[in-house]
Amino acid sequence: MTSSNTRLDDFDPAKFHDELVRHKLIIPVGVPGAFGRNHVFEDVLARFDDAVTRVARDDGAEKMLFPPILNRKVLQDSEFLDSFPQLAGTVFSFFGTEAHHLELQSCLHEDKPWAHLQGMTDVVLIPAACYPVYPSFTGVVPADGRLVDMQNWVFRHEPSPEPTRMQAFRVREFVRVGTPDMVVTWRDMWLQRGVDLLRALELPAQADVATDPFFGRGGRMLAKGQKDQKLKFEVLIPVISREKPTAVCSFNYHQDHFGKIFGIKLPSGEVAHTACLGFGLERVVMALFKTHGFVPSQWPKTVREQLWP
Repeated sequence: MTSSNTRLDDFDPAKFHDELVRHKLIIPVGVPGAFGRNHVFEDVLARFDDAVTRVARDDGAEKMLFPPILNRKVLQDSEFLDSFPQLAGTVFSFFGTEAHHLELQSCLHEDKPWAHLQGMTDVVLIPAACYPVYPSFTGVVPADGRLVDMQNWVFRHEPSPEPTRMQAFRVREFVRVGTPDMVVTWRDMWLQRGVDLLRALELPAQADVATDPFFGRGGRMLAKGQKDQKLKFEVLIPVISREKPTAVCSFNYHQDHFGKIFGIKLPSGEVAHTACLGFGLERVVMALFKTHGFVPSQWPKTVREQLWP
């Protein structure tokens, strides 16, 4: 058993999970990939989120807030299900009569399947923090483009006992719209900012080219193309494995994908390009606990000064 603020150096996911639970930082709820967070966890998360805000304060971003649900048509139009059907979460509800309700109650009390008594609603759970904003860009954007700042809950159907692989988590997201040069320059600037911010917290952060988890045989070809074109970068920190560090920040250049789908145009009439970056807030918090120990009051002074200025 480790002491109250000892790091786990063997990178055992189960031990790391158990230590988070033992310190009451996370609260099991009986479903893999889902847990509660205590006030200490939430304080660290809020402090890191504030640190991101300080880095971005002069950028002039529009602040937006969305619910954790998304118009199902937006998900369909965005082609998310073409590439990542295994990750999506669709919201179902009861639309039946009293007779159907009696059947539902019978199924529940007899522990029988009852999914056939529900139907698909018009909403899905947000599968990526940037998805709610693209329809709001439809039309002609200003000559200098647009920049939006959000913090959204995200759902990914990836049940796992490994603590950094969550089904529900928060992402601090920025989305840039404009010409290809604008969005690529912005993405590259934030890639360096992200590494600098995490290293200032004495985290061993490294950036690398990455790919999304595309589904199936065709997905492997898409992933290869994405990697060859360097459309996605991640900032990685060892949390549950030294050999396979955890992505805590992601940077994606979509080219004109969303511009075409949602009719986003430049003043010239050309299709706008988009890029996004997202800090996985829970993952950054876990990286801090992994690197500096489970008691924030005992973290290095320089780290505390960054988070609690």
